[in-house]
Amino acid sequence: MKKKYRIKKSDEIQLLMSKKNTVGNSYFILYYQKNHDFENFRYAISVPKKYGKAHERNLMKRRIREIIKINNFDQTCEFFVIAKVKSKDLNFSEIKDYVEDLFKKANLLKERVK
Repeated sequence: MKKKYRIKKSDEIQLLMSKKNTVGNSYFILYYQKNHDFENFRYAISVPKKYGKAHERNLMKRRIREIIKINNFDQTCEFFVIAKVKSKDLNFSEIKDYVEDLFKKANLLKERVK
């Protein structure tokens, strides 16, 4: 994923969270916003320190980044994914199912052309 797709500034993340558009399950939380001023979708990922050591948190971030990479998003959205500590027990396919389910609930994915 190119860096132009990432939200890095904490002010932008706080603004996104203040919009209060959120969906979640017992493993992940997704804050989202549509119709922003950028030409492509943007995202941020957070894994809390309670999750585990740095290499465990980085593994979860890499997995979520890969899930974002393989999905086709609406270009006018931005979102922030937070992994809960409980998600540590999941394997990649389960993480993929839960995160993609949140994207569908938030209506962030483009319709696939058949």
